[in-house]
Parts: sequence; C-alpha cells; structure tokens
Amino acid sequence: MKTVLFRQHGGPEVLEYTDFPAPEPGSGQVQVQVRAAALNRLDIWVRNGWPGIRLEYPHIPGADGAGVISAIGPGVTQFQVGERVVINSNLSDGTCEFCQAGQDNLCVKWGLLGETVRGTYAEFVVVPDRNVLKLPDDFPFDRAAAASLVFLTAWHSLITRGKLQAGESVLIIGAGGGVNTAALQIAKYVGAKVYVVGSSMAKLKHAEELGADELIDRSREADWSKAIYQLTNRRGVDVVVDNVGAGTMPLSLRAACKGGRILTVGNTGGPKFEIDNRYMFSKHLSYLGSTMGTCSDFEQVMALIFAGKLSPVLDETFALKDARRAQERMEQGEFFGKIILVP
Repeated sequence: MKTVLFRQHGGPEVLEYTDFPAPEPGSGQVQVQVRAAALNRLDIWVRNGWPGIRLEYPHIPGADGAGVISAIGPGVTQFQVGERVVINSNLSDGTCEFCQAGQDNLCVKWGLLGETVRGTYAEFVVVPDRNVLKLPDDFPFDRAAAASLVFLTAWHSLITRGKLQAGESVLIIGAGGGVNTAALQIAKYVGAKVYVVGSSMAKLKHAEELGADELIDRSREADWSKAIYQLTNRRGVDVVVDNVGAGTMPLSLRAACKGGRILTVGNTGGPKFEIDNRYMFSKHLSYLGSTMGTCSDFEQVMALIFAGKLSPVLDETFALKDARRAQERMEQGEFFGKIILVP
C-alpha cells in the first residue's frame, strides 16, 4: 500500500511517501480502506518527538480516518466487507475496570491511533471492530474523518466532563483549531452564550459565522480577561475552554466566574505554567482535564454530525502524497478547521 511514514523524528522533511505492507486484521479487528484522513496537531508533536516517546519505526501518523471495510478478522460479526465507516481513534482493551464501567478513555492500556500505533496516513489501517461506526450511505468520507477526533474530544470535555447547560456562558481560547471550532458548535447547540478569543479578525469572522456571540481580538486586547469582565458586567464566564496552557491559563482563571470550570484537553502553547491559587480557592474554581472520549460519547456526537446538527469545518484538502505540505500548512497556523488527506 501507499503510505506516509517517518523513520526518525524531525521536521516535515522526515515524512516519506512510500510503499509499505498493508496491515492484516487479527481477531476482533477490521481492515479499513482509508478514503479520507484528517490532520491534528498531535501528528506534528509525534513527528517532532518528545523525551521518552516509544514508537514502532517506521511510524505512520494519523488519528482521523473514514473509509470502507476491506477485510474482517476472526470473531467479527457486526460488520461486513464493503460497509462505509468512520474510525474512533480512542483505543482501549475493552476488559479493564474502566472499560467495563463505560469509561474506555480511561483504559489502563489506553492508546491513540497514530500516536501509540500506526495510523491513517495510509491506504489501509487496522483497528478493533468496536472502533468503527457505520456511516449513512450519503455521508461524505472527508466530513466524517474531519469530525471524528475533534468532536469526540470537545463533546467529552464540554458535556461529559464540563456538564455545560443551556443558558451558561463559555469562553473559547483560540478560534481556528479543530477542537475549538467543534466546542463552539457544541456550546451553541446546547444553548450557551459563546465568547471567542482569537489571534486575528479573519479567524474571528469565521468563528462568528459558526455562531460566536462575542469576539475578542487578542492582537488588540492582550489582557482579554479584562475584556471578558467588561462584556459580562464583571461577572465572568461559567466555562473556559483553554487548550493552550502556557501563556493563557492565568488569564483564563481571571475570566471565570465564581464557581466556574476551566476545561483543558491539551497544551498547544506549552505544558507548564503557574497557577495563582488565590483564584482557585477564592472563586471556587474547578480545573478539569479530559482526553478523547468514550464509545458512548462517540456515538452521541457522531449521530448529531450525521443529522446535520453539528458540522465539521473543512480547511484545505491534499493528496496523501502531499502530507508534508499539509503539515507545513498546519504549522504555519493560518488554517481554519480541519486539513484533509485523500489517498
């Protein structure tokens, strides 16, 4: 099969478009012929590497994918060859105490497609049968791939962990990334008021088109927590979605109202930062971490995607062989929504 892989860590130049043996499905697994994959910042972090990362080299990146089942392994009974599916990249063993309790994203052997195992930058990928969901006949592969990881991540963070309710207010730090555009739509879907802090008016205009109620351009207002206080009559917001971390968390703590929740699923700006604990205890704040989501979350949010109640935002589409260019676009930071790869 054709694939994009790397044999050592580094910049985009380490990515190779080449031939590699197609994986064969084992017991309880399905082989999916990938019709569309989508990029995440995770792909770049894995490519760059970090101390202690352990991969089977050569490594194939990619967590998002949708396609057609091309082979099934022993014991698979709920799927057939030829069925159209979207992939849930949250990997679990299905047997540990957390999996048995329906909390499979807390699995003791948790893994992530494209990070801990070879992923979707390929013509074929193999996953457990519990990690695919049937697509409606007319639903596009690129939209399914674009939705899968980011909407699952945002849904579990905002709804399952954050308990967001109608009538509450949400501040989203960052306007262009896939998780943030998903979070914006989910917040509006449940009836929340949404404030967005963005790096440029161009990105903020896109956020406004998705339903954002209030826009704050941080290139003009560096202390956007003060702007939030002004916009909320000095109350603050109920929920802050801060997936940046370093550089933004102190302002997020200030922007939250008393009893507010700070949600995080990542740290694009850096993992280490200082917390002024006075805000935490004096304002009764909750700091909630989240990674991916459960199979139940995936089914719920993808049903809303299929019904057109939520919609992934697509940026640019590249051929698989141009994955290097696609990652370079993501690193430049000028994209809005999801970048797609098509084998």
